[in-house]
Formats: sequence, structure tokens, C-alpha cells
Amino acid sequence: MASVDVRTRTGDAAGSADLDDAVFGITPNQAVLHQVVTAQLAAARRGTHNTLTRAEVRGGGAKPWRQKGTGRARQGSSRSPHWAGGGVAMGPKPRDYTQKTPKKMVQLALRSALSDRAAEGKVAVVDAWDFTAPKTREANEALETLGLTGKVLVVLDRDEVTTAKSFRNLPRAHPILAAELNAYDILCSDWVVFTRATLPGAVQAAAAPPTASAPTEPEAPAAASEAAPAEEQA
Repeated sequence: MASVDVRTRTGDAAGSADLDDAVFGITPNQAVLHQVVTAQLAAARRGTHNTLTRAEVRGGGAKPWRQKGTGRARQGSSRSPHWAGGGVAMGPKPRDYTQKTPKKMVQLALRSALSDRAAEGKVAVVDAWDFTAPKTREANEALETLGLTGKVLVVLDRDEVTTAKSFRNLPRAHPILAAELNAYDILCSDWVVFTRATLPGAVQAAAAPPTASAPTEPEAPAAASEAAPAEEQA
């Protein structure tokens, strides 16, 4: 199991964290990554494109000229696709681009993207973002202190509102909730930064509290001595 150094936002050492091999140590599946990212980009398309067919273009009700005797090619409408101002043949119409992707493929793509960044040493862990107020300048200084260059994906918890506001105005930083982490944003980023609370696989289940022992049943009264002596023979 690989480990990564944990630092504070000022660059001080704060221990280390283990990277779960099931999340950060698999062999990336390129085919699944391609399919999942393609589906995600397709789902982002609005699909509102629309072109007019020859039946929808205004005009063209009259025949341009008579069928025979003019020496020109016969025409039935001035709104045919080969006329200027005519309709569009087989043009795009409104449609839904959403692709159905199995959940297991989405999860595999996420693990593949995280494993790819971990193999390149581009996964960082911060102990905690202790911003007292939204400060873009302090967020930028923190990235420079930690040596995070390029585009940085900052994975945050839902209650880290101040941190999200500190990073959202930085063009090279992309704050995202841990629940919304996806393969596309990881592949588009040079660094992925977690905290101890958002690091996948780092939180171990707490040990179950000892269960109270079941009350023991009262012991049964001692069995009566062996059957009463037989009656004396007459």
C-alpha cells in the first residue's frame, strides 16, 4: 500500500496517509475511461440544435416555372434543399444525447483515473484547510507553498464552504465535492488534492462497541433426588 505525505496549508509536515490499493493502485482501464468520459461529455450537451426542412421553410408554395418549354431543369419548389434559402436535408433536430452507463463502469473509471494520478505522483493530501474567511489570496499562496502547479482539483467536504469560496475564483483551481468526484475532472487536472476527511478509503469503520452480554437465565432448581423409594413390598 502506497503512502503520501500529509502537510498543512503552510507546508508543515503533518504525518502521512495510506492510499488504498483498491482505489489508487489498480491498472487503469483505458477503454472504460474513454466510454465513461464520452458519456459524461455527451450528457452535458443541451441538444437544442434545430434546422428547418423544406416543409418548414417559409415560401415555396408555387412552382417556379412551368414544367416544359423553358429549356431549364424542371423544378417543383424554390425551397428545395439545393436552392439558396431552401430547407436543410437530413439536418440536426432536437435530441437527447444522454448515454446510459452502468454504475460499475463509472466506479471503475473513477478508480482508474485516481490510480493514474497516483502513479504519476500527482495526489496530495492536506491535513485541513483552516481558512477563517474566504480569501482568494490565501488560497493561491497555499497552492504555491505546497508546490501544486498547473490545474489543481481540490476535493472538499460538504461543510467546507469557506474553503470552496476561497478557491472558486482561482482560474487554475477547481473545487469539487467529494460526492461529485468524477473521472473527467480528474483527467483534466494536473493535481488532485484531498484532505484527511475526503481521501477515499482512508476512513476506516469504527470498531463496533462491545455488546452487552445477554442476561443469563436463572439456573433451574436442582432436580429432585431420584425417584422416591419404591413402596415396601407387602
